[in-house]
Amino acid sequence: MNEQIAAALTVLPSYLANHVLISAAALALALAFSLPLAVVAIRNPHVRFVALAAAGLVQTIPGLALLALFYPVLLGLSALTEPTLGFKVPALGFLPSVMALTLYAMLPILRNAVTGLMGVDPRVIEAADGVGMTPRQRLSEVEIPLAAPVVMAGIRTATVWTIGAATLATSVGQTSLGSYIFSGLQTENWVFVMFGCAAATGLALIADVLLGLIETGIARRNRATVVAGAAGLVAGTVLALVPLLGDSRPAYMIGAKNFSEQFILAEVMRARLEAGGATVRQKESLGSAVAFRALASGDIDAYVDYSGTLWTNVLGRTDTPPRDQLLAELTSLLKAKFGVEVLGSLGFENAYVLAMSGEKARGAGIVSIADLSEKAASLTLGSDLEFLSRPEWQALKSTYGLGFRAEKSYSPTFMYRALSTGTADVISAFSSDGRIAADKLAVLTDPKGAVPSYDAVILLAPKRANDVTLRAALRPLIGAISVERMREANLMVDRDDRKATPKEAAAFLAAAGLEARP
Repeated sequence: MNEQIAAALTVLPSYLANHVLISAAALALALAFSLPLAVVAIRNPHVRFVALAAAGLVQTIPGLALLALFYPVLLGLSALTEPTLGFKVPALGFLPSVMALTLYAMLPILRNAVTGLMGVDPRVIEAADGVGMTPRQRLSEVEIPLAAPVVMAGIRTATVWTIGAATLATSVGQTSLGSYIFSGLQTENWVFVMFGCAAATGLALIADVLLGLIETGIARRNRATVVAGAAGLVAGTVLALVPLLGDSRPAYMIGAKNFSEQFILAEVMRARLEAGGATVRQKESLGSAVAFRALASGDIDAYVDYSGTLWTNVLGRTDTPPRDQLLAELTSLLKAKFGVEVLGSLGFENAYVLAMSGEKARGAGIVSIADLSEKAASLTLGSDLEFLSRPEWQALKSTYGLGFRAEKSYSPTFMYRALSTGTADVISAFSSDGRIAADKLAVLTDPKGAVPSYDAVILLAPKRANDVTLRAALRPLIGAISVERMREANLMVDRDDRKATPKEAAAFLAAAGLEARP
């Protein structure tokens, strides 16, 4: 069997179970809110207008943005509940995912329920009143049964939407079938991407068929068909959730941002903890700001970040002190302001650099960013999804007076593709990326020191700062990874001829000099 297919099948039970869990929870909540609201809405035009307008407005917000918006809201709520009620509201993972998906699922259910109930023939309602039915009896025995097929059509639509949108939950730290897609896109593992898409599509189709049985049974007044569809849904949901009933031991939560190096380093940390007998879970594909806030609030226990990113984005500093001074001040300030522990540097830098095709740079006589500034007006800049909004880019622009003909953002994988195809002339590369050497890129020097140093550092959450097991497992990594070795590991995952998984690349790093056990 193909290695990538085997790797995809290994994690399928966990990914599927989590996907079913958040989808089912969101749909259950959407039904609980939408159906009673529809009953009120058909009696009150003002409620109907506001409810449908609000549900429609939610649909105009991109799914990824809606998920991300819940994160700061829940962080703020947690800041209120912790001192007053003694507990923290989780801001990552299950809760924001379910809240966002619930809002998305409400519109088709609410709209179809209102349409179905209002579409009941007035003569039927008049006849029900004529035989002395109370409003409640009329609703339960006449209006709801007649409107049920239309309502079920809305539920089917909401189910398909929700299962599809649930793939985005990976971006806020919730495992789902989207974990295949997000990690696959970053590592160009198209087997994972297709596997995630196919699994989500298959799940949506199965749910739609079973709900279709219920809809058909209701329309034909066939109780056996309704029971068969409902039984299939319940049995399928329970079976899918079985993997979540396994190991319930407390686990260390390791975080990772959304690019190959982060996936590899998360696997390195995971392997060391598991070698010592610890249970480990991971939250991957987190944005830079989300990852640090998740650590500071205790939603993850440890992850690798970069000193320059923390210096500019978290601390808001614009100065660029020498490397050792920056690292010392950063360690002190993160501890004082957030309680976050900097365990130490892994031994390499992953700095933002501007890079060009080596041949093109030599032909244009461009060696430094100062040289680039003279010719930038005729060139196109390709960046990763974050770079153009980061302080580092503002510092480069103001220091060197950079002004490109066009600026385009890509996922890191496609950014390198854009350079190789000529869609971009310059990219915001990463200094520890193996593709720099493999693609024979020229890294432009920064003679004015506009960008700070970017040591890869292990960060520990405040609640884990004194955790003996965690510190003992991760401390041997300090100073143990050279930039050359990290480039080789990154290239294993990113190259086209034979892609390794992040786990295989992590094993390569361990075999190259890291101890197998703490």
